[in-house]
Amino acid sequence: MIELRNVGFAWPDEDRLLDDLSFAIDAGEKVVLLGANGCGKSTLLTLLNGLVEPTAGEVYWKGDALTRRHLKAAGNSRAFRKACVLLFQHPEAMLFNPTVREELAYGPRQLGLTGVDERVAYWSGQLKLDALLDKAPFVLSGGQKQKVALGCLLTLDPELLLLDEPSASLDPATVGWLIDMLLHSSKTLVVATHNLSLAAELGERCIVLGQHGRILFDGPIRTALADLSLLQQAGLAHRHVHRHDSIEHAHVHVHDWQ
Repeated sequence: MIELRNVGFAWPDEDRLLDDLSFAIDAGEKVVLLGANGCGKSTLLTLLNGLVEPTAGEVYWKGDALTRRHLKAAGNSRAFRKACVLLFQHPEAMLFNPTVREELAYGPRQLGLTGVDERVAYWSGQLKLDALLDKAPFVLSGGQKQKVALGCLLTLDPELLLLDEPSASLDPATVGWLIDMLLHSSKTLVVATHNLSLAAELGERCIVLGQHGRILFDGPIRTALADLSLLQQAGLAHRHVHRHDSIEHAHVHVHDWQ
């Protein structure tokens, strides 16, 4: 479905953030993208979503180079924006309509999809947003905004979901619903997180990014989570010294952050 070939990326006037990334994701795969803050997970998702172009290498979508030129060709942008969607880490970046109802309807209407009202009704019910439909998004709590932003993507019925820290601000019940929904869906999934407890629930394959956006591991997620030296190298585990009475012990600890 989507492939990176020797991709590198740097923001203007900054050192390279991602370096020589190569991997492919097949339709239906559930992939977890792991790495510490600052390793380039969010930037990688924007590359996969065609929002920025790599400074080296190529990104391919269903065999075609994902470039500005490709997206400007007749029909390509609309088809891609329906098929491949990105949930930003901060939902405020995605919300700009006067009401929740209009937020949920905006994408389908812009892309000329049918059954807009039915899509809004279904996903507002699934996400328990019915009581908020006529409220302004800016008055909602962080968790409510996150659910609205997710609903804006799901109303498009996309093929590939790119999710950046999707559990941020969500209550435990909604996180449980999200995991069940994603795992039982036939959609292709790439989830970026540094929450190792959540990662174990979201996919079978794991790509671990280290410093400068290099791939440290690409394989079964259970293998990655059991490798403390790998997690330590990726900045997802740390060695601490503890004192028990007069004896000091050094242990490697795995941490979850939200």
